[in-house]
Amino acid sequence: MGQAQPKSLPDYDTVEFHVTLHPKQLTAFDTPATEVLFGGAAGGRKSFLMRVAAVTWCIAIPGLQVYLFRRVREDLLKNHMEGPKGFRAMLAHMVNAGCCDIIENEIRFPNGSKIYLCHCKDPKDVYKYQGAEIHVLLIDELTHFLEDMYRFLRNRVRMVGLSLPPVLARRFPRILCSANPGNVGHLWVKETWISGHEPLTIEPQHDSEGGMLRQYIPARLDDNPSLQEDDPGYEARLSGLGSAALVKAMRDGDWDIVEGAYFAEWSNKRHVVQPFEIPKDWTRFIAVDWGSYRPFSVGWYAVVGEDTLIPGTNYHMPRGSLLRYREWYGVQTDPITGKPKANVGIKLDVKEFARGIKARSIPDTSDGIKYAYVVVDP
Repeated sequence: MGQAQPKSLPDYDTVEFHVTLHPKQLTAFDTPATEVLFGGAAGGRKSFLMRVAAVTWCIAIPGLQVYLFRRVREDLLKNHMEGPKGFRAMLAHMVNAGCCDIIENEIRFPNGSKIYLCHCKDPKDVYKYQGAEIHVLLIDELTHFLEDMYRFLRNRVRMVGLSLPPVLARRFPRILCSANPGNVGHLWVKETWISGHEPLTIEPQHDSEGGMLRQYIPARLDDNPSLQEDDPGYEARLSGLGSAALVKAMRDGDWDIVEGAYFAEWSNKRHVVQPFEIPKDWTRFIAVDWGSYRPFSVGWYAVVGEDTLIPGTNYHMPRGSLLRYREWYGVQTDPITGKPKANVGIKLDVKEFARGIKARSIPDTSDGIKYAYVVVDP
């Protein structure tokens, strides 16, 4: 009886995988950064990029294990498996040629590479992946995830024993995430990638932050001209969301706008001004929200005495507007990363707290300024 012959691998050169990526998508695909957020406006073709990257890297790297996550299973399948640009349509010719198989929520390649489609509806679901060796972690709509969920999945990202093509050396293992502003993860995603970080700059991270090369790549609607060609009315529908905050977030990718926030109309461009000399005759007061085990906030305010042009802008501050010109926020920070610890105060006693307010008021009191009143919320 003759021995069974091993199945030969398909010739990928004869079964072409052709896709078109626009410049911003190519930036996210080719970056040497290993922890990337490609996020911002809706319609930036972020999900499509993830599918292209997953397939391309699986073809190029034998044995690669790619995990693609969304929070809800139904969203995962509808967005990535079905539809005219989903995996089934994208890979139909490769399946027919024997270059890959789609079996339930897995895409398998003859070279041993796999794409797993995963979901974590509940925070505890991340523990299903405790033993996983994730070479490439793709998270679609990262702002749907809690920070602890992301950190747990990130700690599963590792790679041992795979041979990388020279052009991909030192670029794996890697993480690529997409996100729009808003939802439960808005604040931590903004803090991690957006606030205080220059777009496109690659920042090496401390071990306590995963030790990877982090980068934020902004995505805007006009970065995807294909959408304008295929669906020219899409931008108008975004503008018709109704809520000004949602329009700015989804159409413009504005991370400073949060639907449901107390000040939903907040905009750094409009509500944050460059320092200027405040007239001494404007009414001043202090407002205090006390906390010890929880954070406290102290604000020094001036009441605008007359319509005033904001220096360097075309905006005017109307008479009676409040100008918060100094603040003291008492929150614990991580000693290594410097990031605030959520809802953890610095535990000052009342006397220390009072001395802190007095010391921070010296620039005013030494200039002869008196406060009209102090308001304290106990």
